[in-house]
Amino acid sequence: MIVSFPSTNEARTGRVLFYIQHLYGIGHLKRAAAIAAAMARIGLDVTVAHGGMPVAGMEWPGVDLVQLPAAAIRGGDFSQLVDEAGRDVDEAWRVRRASALADLADRVRPDAVLFELFPFGRRQFRFELLALIERLRERSPRPAILSSVRDILVASPKPGREREAADLVLAAFDEVLVHGDPAFVPFETSFGEAARIAGKLRYTGYVSSDLRALDPASGAQADDDDPTAPGAGEIVVSAGGGAAGGPLWRHLLEARRLGRAHALPWRLIAGPRLPAQAYADLEAAAAKAASVAGSGPIAVERFRSDFPAVLRRAALSISQGGYNTTIDLLATGVPAIVVPIGEAEETEQTERAARLAERFYIRLFPEERLSDPAAFAAEIDAALADAPRRRAMPAAEFALKGAETSAAILAEHVRRVRGG
Repeated sequence: MIVSFPSTNEARTGRVLFYIQHLYGIGHLKRAAAIAAAMARIGLDVTVAHGGMPVAGMEWPGVDLVQLPAAAIRGGDFSQLVDEAGRDVDEAWRVRRASALADLADRVRPDAVLFELFPFGRRQFRFELLALIERLRERSPRPAILSSVRDILVASPKPGREREAADLVLAAFDEVLVHGDPAFVPFETSFGEAARIAGKLRYTGYVSSDLRALDPASGAQADDDDPTAPGAGEIVVSAGGGAAGGPLWRHLLEARRLGRAHALPWRLIAGPRLPAQAYADLEAAAAKAASVAGSGPIAVERFRSDFPAVLRRAALSISQGGYNTTIDLLATGVPAIVVPIGEAEETEQTERAARLAERFYIRLFPEERLSDPAAFAAEIDAALADAPRRRAMPAAEFALKGAETSAAILAEHVRRVRGG
């Protein structure tokens, strides 16, 4: 089914098609939403081809959001695609999906097309993406073709994958927008073929997922000092999309019981991808923990669209080290403990968190140590004691306007394609 949420900005200067396919967490989706909103804000007509499962609470201001036949993965296995009903996808589904995407591109007739992660990831969707790219290259004028990637890629276990991605970039892409800062993490840190495509790499700076920050007139920080607003004086615990949050939630409340921080109010943001039973168990455990004498209140929520604002008011953040949360930590300056995903193949979070810990922006607590609740409790108490130092630190020196810069780059390409 295709559902469109029409944009409201009438003064458009060019058309952009933004292909997005999230499979596990929602980090890619939140970053893409910020970039799409920034493009719409400067007058581009943005159509998002959304291939993942819908996420309640996500905002897409000024954007035409078109839902393709949705795909996800079974468990954590990226080789097992399933449809919106949880069935393994088959060839008929692939044909239907590729046709829907091609029809959308024909209808939009974009001046520029931005692919989230491809060709550095999303290999499971080559059946539709390679065909679309060839279709785009045959048009006159040919639309600009760009890739949107975060600063650190997950290393591929199979030799030749990086070379294959670089070959496609050289053959078909105008630019690769790297949403990072080379002064912090150069792209070659996680992509061995970076030197081959150096002429097509363009760093945008880091993308904040705070949509309100894109609009200076929104009064985004007006209630930062409101002592009654969500997050004010609280310990805010989050696990991104929630799919990999199990280890954190299993050990968190025991550590809370053992530390001085148990008397403070806590807010647990579980994520839309935490399974329903796990969420219900977390709610029950939190209610029990909050009923103990001397305990502060514990709020449990699925998702907050105003997450950056909640962080700005918080006494401490405890989170996994996903891209979006990390940038929110830097942008808000909140004292923070980061517990990166501990899976061996998920090196991205640990790499970024380690670099930030070396510069004293965060405190790093390895996931494998969560099973020692006394150590975790001591880390929480130490982070609270260290909070004045963190708040007194100057703002991060990294470029943090990635959404706005990305939008300006797309506008450049649109003008070129249109002969401007």
